[in-house]
Amino acid sequence: MYPPAKTVPSYDRLFAKKDILFTTSGSLLYLLISALLTGLRTDHFGLVIIFNLLYFLSFSTRKLIMGFSVYIVYWIVFDYMKAFPNYLYNTVHIEGLYKAEKSLFGIFYDNHLLTPNEYWLKHTNLFLDVISGLFYLCWVPLPLAFSAYLFFKKREQFMQFALTFFLVNILGFIVYYAYPAAAPWYVQEYGFNFHASTPGNTAGLHRFDAFFNIPVFHVLYAKSSNVFAAMPSLHSSYPAIVLYYGLKNKLGWVNIIFAIIAAGIWFAAVYTSHHYILDVLAGILCAATGIFIFQKWLVTNKYIYNFFFKKLLS
Repeated sequence: MYPPAKTVPSYDRLFAKKDILFTTSGSLLYLLISALLTGLRTDHFGLVIIFNLLYFLSFSTRKLIMGFSVYIVYWIVFDYMKAFPNYLYNTVHIEGLYKAEKSLFGIFYDNHLLTPNEYWLKHTNLFLDVISGLFYLCWVPLPLAFSAYLFFKKREQFMQFALTFFLVNILGFIVYYAYPAAAPWYVQEYGFNFHASTPGNTAGLHRFDAFFNIPVFHVLYAKSSNVFAAMPSLHSSYPAIVLYYGLKNKLGWVNIIFAIIAAGIWFAAVYTSHHYILDVLAGILCAATGIFIFQKWLVTNKYIYNFFFKKLLS
């Protein structure tokens, strides 16, 4: 009789040499590249700490952070866009986009043709200020909360949703560089002249901050990676992706909430002068394109399936 095989304690397996090498080298490389491209910030260190903590806390949290690594990669790409402003590669579209919006969706008011943004700027009220701010705050928490639900309930659907989210963002980033565009607030502040050093702007959302006396949107837009990235509106893309996967998973009345939030974000984007209607429509189209590409060609790709669905989530 052979002696019983010696089992390796789970604690030892959690701290395997290859895992320590992977996290250490990856963390140092990330901090080095961040230092070179954007300069180190506290959120860079925060991301490293959170990733390592969850990776080594337990096998369950490791699976969680590896699944959500799709969002981490998205955030890193978005952050690094600061080092490569899109206005360096193509002409920023300001006047042409403004005139197209006015031509297609212009509103006659007081003997003048206004863009919808200009119209709402003349008709602001406290209720719309607050509700628009609340809807706009949902643009990232909504997909992340929905992702968490899918992760714990429908693991394969989670990966499909996360990869679709990533693909839609990549498509949006490509358009940002191919067609740099100024937001409506930019025209209101600077006219049609291009100013490369323009900082991020809360636009109409400053009224939300002022009412609650908290700089929520001021802090968010101070970290804006790209001021001239109004087209397409990825704020409008995200709730569209959530709604699609909500319908796909037959979530019933929850989809009504998703639809209301989506419509609220689309309205808020225009009401607060962050986007033209054209930007919103482009964002929805971007989401539809990403969903179509993923569902048509990528979801059945065996290499993607084996890597994401088996290695990351098994």
